[in-house]
Amino acid sequence: MPLSDPDQRMLLHDVADRLNTVADHLPLPDQIRPDPALSEILDDEVRHLARLLGFLAGESAFRHRAAARSPARPTTTVRRTTLALARAAEPTGLALAALSAAVHHLGHLADLTHQAPGPARDRAITTEHQRLEARLGDSRIYLARAAKHLRAAADTRTPPAATSMPSPPSAAPAPSRSRSR
Repeated sequence: MPLSDPDQRMLLHDVADRLNTVADHLPLPDQIRPDPALSEILDDEVRHLARLLGFLAGESAFRHRAAARSPARPTTTVRRTTLALARAAEPTGLALAALSAAVHHLGHLADLTHQAPGPARDRAITTEHQRLEARLGDSRIYLARAAKHLRAAADTRTPPAATSMPSPPSAAPAPSRSRSR
């Protein structure tokens, strides 16, 4: 049974909330430290985001198959919801890629702490820390973009179906038929 229009809107808001939750769990630049706690946060949020991306891809595929198999045309709300979910996959995937890069930079930072102290190591640590901050920031931006688009799609109202108005009477009189007997 297809979801009602309000349920379609609730679905989009729910996914947007989940994306925002992932973004909220990511540390801000002044909270980023190369320690095991950050590794655990990244581990958790990568898993959450991967599940969300899987949901977006799966739901989009399911809806496309259902539309192709159904004899009835999908409603405007169903089409808008399906498109919004599909569109959210791109920034969500970009956010996941940015988190993957953050994991790489965090690993490199951890490795640098085991190298001999010196100016080259200090520069490398600074560079990797900046890259880590940038990737976490990118991820937050992508997640916010995806959530914003989902909310916008959810809050767009479907215009009522246009009713056809009877055509105005013609100015020319209709020809009369006279019957001869």
